[in-house]
Amino acid sequence: METKILFKEESYKIIGACMKVHRSLGSGFLEAVYQETLIKEFTNSEIPFESQVKLNVFYEGEQLKKYYIADFICYDKIIIEIKSVSQMPVVFYSQLKNYLTATKKELGMLINFGQPSLVYKRILNTKS
Repeated sequence: METKILFKEESYKIIGACMKVHRSLGSGFLEAVYQETLIKEFTNSEIPFESQVKLNVFYEGEQLKKYYIADFICYDKIIIEIKSVSQMPVVFYSQLKNYLTATKKELGMLINFGQPSLVYKRILNTKS
């Protein structure tokens, strides 16, 4: 039985753009530098995106004052969270899962520019 990869083509295009940025800059820059270069690369690659997206959080149907900020939402359906760290702590995976839960989106991608090779992980929202 063949496993279907959720948003396969979109994911490949996003990772390709991230790899291009990582090849050009390498590791060690601040997240803000990767954020700015990804805006340029997503635009050049014709990847539709929103940057620094406010994600509302609800409790028992009521919107809370607190909210999350996602680095990117691409194709209006994939949350992208970028990091620049030498080791990826578990809390970053939990953060992205919370973003997915808050938005009810199906796929998030955690991308780390802080290591010699680009590291990325696809996170599925199993609660949607």
